[in-house]
Amino acid sequence: MEILIENIKSLLQADRGTTAMIQGKDMAYIPAIDDSWLLIKDGIIEDYGPMDKSPGKAETTIDASGKLVMTAFCDPHTHLVYAGSREKEYIDKIRGLSYEEIAKRGGGINNSAKLLRETTEDSLYGQSMKRIHEIISFGTGAVEIKSGYGLDTGAELKMLRVIKRIRENSQVEVRSTFLGAHSVPLEYRGRQAEYVDKVINEMLPEVGEEGLADFVDVFCDRGFFTVEETDRILKAAAGLGMRAKIHANELDFSGGIQVGVKNRALSVDHLEFTGRDEIEALRGSGTMPTLLPGAAFFLGMDWPPARLMIDSGLPVALATDFNPGSSPNGDMKLIMSLACIKMRMLPAEALNAATLNAAYAMGVENELGSIDRGKKANIIITKEIPGLEYLPYAYGSYLIDRVILNGKIMVNG
Repeated sequence: MEILIENIKSLLQADRGTTAMIQGKDMAYIPAIDDSWLLIKDGIIEDYGPMDKSPGKAETTIDASGKLVMTAFCDPHTHLVYAGSREKEYIDKIRGLSYEEIAKRGGGINNSAKLLRETTEDSLYGQSMKRIHEIISFGTGAVEIKSGYGLDTGAELKMLRVIKRIRENSQVEVRSTFLGAHSVPLEYRGRQAEYVDKVINEMLPEVGEEGLADFVDVFCDRGFFTVEETDRILKAAAGLGMRAKIHANELDFSGGIQVGVKNRALSVDHLEFTGRDEIEALRGSGTMPTLLPGAAFFLGMDWPPARLMIDSGLPVALATDFNPGSSPNGDMKLIMSLACIKMRMLPAEALNAATLNAAYAMGVENELGSIDRGKKANIIITKEIPGLEYLPYAYGSYLIDRVILNGKIMVNG
């Protein structure tokens, strides 16, 4: 099937070539071709260029006059496979309880674990696919999904099998992450070392045997897992071919960034507490700092120092952290707005962080994240808008006209 998009006001993120990530001052630049066309053939970006060189015909032709065309968002950190919701804890937050206080009372992750264990795989899959359809409508074409609400072997495997089903039955590009070390389950309180042993000696081998995860994650932070425990888990996972992705420095200077870099983590995520030592550890490491402003907003926490990171020459990615407790939102455009308004990122920096750098953070930068010949045709066509800056500026407006994934029109204005 061929789709020709013509009269594009501006084609964004075009001709990145073999660039894997954008960092430092280069994040403020978005390549664009004005008054242009884009040809999609058999799910792949075939060609593009200025309108005076348009091929002029295809099976399907779309007029994009006054509209931007850009690569679909990549969301490299979500927990969108979960059971039920946690709006009662939302009230606790309004009344002043902290994230840690709610967790100590048996809420938080352990509350989600209880609900998930009681939910069938089919019900969990049905709930999760509704969220997949929602993020597609927001323009997301690739998503990383973590387990971590099971906290026992059977329930963790159930989550990962649901993620596998989503991967097989959706047009969204999916990457799967095993997060058995998301929290210490209530039945192991006071016996944390035993639970770490269970993750390493029981859960990881079964996940590896079934081939259910691309990555492994650990919540390395105050009140969760220590640097030493994290290091043990990551080394065991590496032996099974699973690369690291780390929850780090959300609650304190935890050492999570450093242990992630030490273990060649693809990304370290959250990073509300990041200083010069952490920036030096990240510099040139190949590990992508991934910021989750939705969680900082929802929990009323400090904002990750994106400006300091970028001005220090680092790359930055953005993600929604879509989950029931700390970021019940899957809209990457809103995340861009929060990044600009609260973390002082420029619109171009936010777009780079939500596309190519986000693709890198989930290991799909060779297939997605920019408009390049041979990459998958995951495309957003906006409504008629003034320009790129309008996307984060109009933070509450729905600005998508069409979403195309793998060359198929999923949302049609």
